[in-house]
Amino acid sequence: MKHRKSIVSSFFILAIIGGIVQFAVSVNYNLVDYLPEDAPSTVAVDVMEEEFDDPVANARVMIRDVSVAEALDYKRKLEAIDGVSGVMWLDDLMDMKIPLEMADQDAIESYYKQENALFSLRVREGDEAAIMDQIYDVIGEENAVTGEAVNTAVSQKMAFKETLFAASLLVPIIIVILILSTNSWVEPLFFLTAIGVSILINLGTNIFIGEVSFVTQSVAPILQLAVSLDYAIFLLHSFSDFRRRVSDPAKAMGLAMKESFPAITASASTTFFGFMALTFMNFEIGADLGLNLVKGIFLSYVSVMIFLPALTVTFYHWIDRTSHRPLVPEFKNVGRRVLKVRIPAFLLLLVIIIPAFLAQSQTTFLYGVGDQPEHTRAGKDQVAIEEIFGKQTPVVLMVPNGDIAREEKLVQALEELPRVSSVDAYVNAVSPVIPSDYLDEKVTEPFYSETFARMIVHAETDTEGDAAFSLIEKIEKTAESYYDKVYILGESVSLYDIKHTVEKDNHLVNLLTVVTIAVILLITFRSVSIPVVLLMTIQASVWVNLSVPYFMDASLVYIGYLLISTIQLAATVDYGILFTEKYRSLRQHMPALKAIKQTIDEKIFAIFISASILSSVGFILWLTSTNPIVSSIGLLLGRGALLAFGMVVFVLPALLVIFDRVIEKTTWKANFYKGGK
Repeated sequence: MKHRKSIVSSFFILAIIGGIVQFAVSVNYNLVDYLPEDAPSTVAVDVMEEEFDDPVANARVMIRDVSVAEALDYKRKLEAIDGVSGVMWLDDLMDMKIPLEMADQDAIESYYKQENALFSLRVREGDEAAIMDQIYDVIGEENAVTGEAVNTAVSQKMAFKETLFAASLLVPIIIVILILSTNSWVEPLFFLTAIGVSILINLGTNIFIGEVSFVTQSVAPILQLAVSLDYAIFLLHSFSDFRRRVSDPAKAMGLAMKESFPAITASASTTFFGFMALTFMNFEIGADLGLNLVKGIFLSYVSVMIFLPALTVTFYHWIDRTSHRPLVPEFKNVGRRVLKVRIPAFLLLLVIIIPAFLAQSQTTFLYGVGDQPEHTRAGKDQVAIEEIFGKQTPVVLMVPNGDIAREEKLVQALEELPRVSSVDAYVNAVSPVIPSDYLDEKVTEPFYSETFARMIVHAETDTEGDAAFSLIEKIEKTAESYYDKVYILGESVSLYDIKHTVEKDNHLVNLLTVVTIAVILLITFRSVSIPVVLLMTIQASVWVNLSVPYFMDASLVYIGYLLISTIQLAATVDYGILFTEKYRSLRQHMPALKAIKQTIDEKIFAIFISASILSSVGFILWLTSTNPIVSSIGLLLGRGALLAFGMVVFVLPALLVIFDRVIEKTTWKANFYKGGK
């Protein structure tokens, strides 16, 4: 309070610096970069980059209704684009002077079918958006392009734009919600200013990290706003209460800070340590998001406890001048109505918790970004290419060179595998009888290095799924039957590694989240049973949320599943803390049923406000994002917040009343009222 003007000025300056500096932070759109360094596909990529100059293709371009000559002209145009390399077509596999009718038709139809030409090429990493624009200029609207580079380009173009669009929709919604929950027209602006300043400072501190993932850029700022806005609400509501009793605003704020400190600290701690669990993921995109959220929660806490009091006392007269009557009537007798369904609510929990737990573990998962929406050009192009050429996923295989006969046998074995359409290798693209030393380096370079022979297996599968992953295992097993050391890579292989990495992460992250939150609850309530009751309530809502895709027979992006299981638990356990803290306080002066009724009446609106903000954040992300990962996280968050609200309002009261005696006996200095229920 003594230095409030300098505090306000300092925080605003830091926010401005953070807002400017954030533009110097680079964004990584490649999920593969977040695999552990010892992942097989990561090792394979490193080996290939050392051995071969030509990287693996990450895009396919289809040109409709063209002759061979016209297709070759398009190839030259594509090769001329800065950032495009390794453009591959029929002329790289056969002598174009030979009539197509005399060549292997299966091989030809992988590149030229029904007068449609299909090129594979490499788009330089980091510049996908700009390069894809040039490719679109060359091929026009009537032709199509798909692949990993297209997905990255879409993410690069839309991430920042969609974040701003989501914020432009979200901020007015939050302001309306906050106006309904306060008695001043400008008080919501104080909430948003305090958290907004901490968000900008957090974004600026990413300069010390140097790079963030596209998931973090899209989700972290909005999640920080939604999760930590409660801290500001707690403080200013307490300030309003003390203003009625104390004339001096500075003194009232000091009392409010003292009163709200335990609740804000407990709320921030559960979220902080819940997000901290994400930093232990081997799949480092979770660690990237976790670190940013941990920083964000800490900075929001500091902002609410230091900046917001200084800001409020400096400009408190604005709150006084814009005060208004309560816009929402008091919630009277809601507790009595809720308690009428306490037994059905408890029975419902018993009925759904086991099926929900089992169902959420049986959901079909996607480990990449999934398919692009069909209403977008990227989605339409993918469908168009697959309609003519089918699904084609390249898998690169590297084996020791020097044994042409063994290489030829391996290629034949690979071609016989189900779902393999063709294999590009020296022995079938050139000839097994022509020594590679006799040929120009340009001919042999795609296939041979000093140490390895490289071949590309074209798989008729999606980039991921049971069929794709099973084929990868078969390719690797087949190659290992001929060679002791093989390397396999490609988008499908990376997703296969992501699958195994995140499945291991899931158990670790969930365990760490539950344990850390349980410890904080144990310390906060000095009780053994209350943490169990709270975690059972919120974890049940998490399982129900994650089981919905199973019952709807829909696939779920696994990164969303992994993150939301932590985020929902860490973010919504605050509802339970707020509710239980009030119940425990009232229970010292009245019977359990009366205490729970009054708790519901007094806290249901505050919990509803918090849940509606978090739910709005989730659904806005879901509706505005074209990135399947971000959209999936949004849908799960929006639905999860509503489910958590329902569980806290209807199930938690039932549990607190049913286990009231157990809670009393397992809570240190409970001092519960002894007059009975």
